[in-house]
Amino acid sequence: MGSVFLPHLHTGWHVDQAILSEDSRLVVIRFGRETDPDCMLMDEILYRVTEEVKNFAVCYLVNIDEVPDFNTMYELYDPMTIMFFHRNKHMMCDFGTGNNNKLNFVLQSKQEMIDIIETIYRGAMKGKGLVVSPKSYSHTNRSTGF
Repeated sequence: MGSVFLPHLHTGWHVDQAILSEDSRLVVIRFGRETDPDCMLMDEILYRVTEEVKNFAVCYLVNIDEVPDFNTMYELYDPMTIMFFHRNKHMMCDFGTGNNNKLNFVLQSKQEMIDIIETIYRGAMKGKGLVVSPKSYSHTNRSTGF
């Protein structure tokens, strides 16, 4: 249901303009398909955090079938991908998964998303291009009970 309320970018030009036109806030773009279960879950989380992060971040949705322009450039092969941009610069985040370019897994809570957006924004304000996620999402860091 979150995808109904969040702004959609319908062309590559609109995506570029969203990234270029934001001078002070972080641009959060979810690439995927509105009908995909992972996208539905993340769209709901993004919708729920929008009001809380509105002073330092803005969220958009892009359907990768409607706007295929970035699929190869950003390697958008996963059902759901979230990317972050600040002042026309791609912001990377180390989630502990080995892929620092994008978030391509579903988060469990609204607070996790707020923490990630805030961490990336703070890093961007310090001029960093890569930040470390407040929580590691590496499967190797789980306790095995041994």
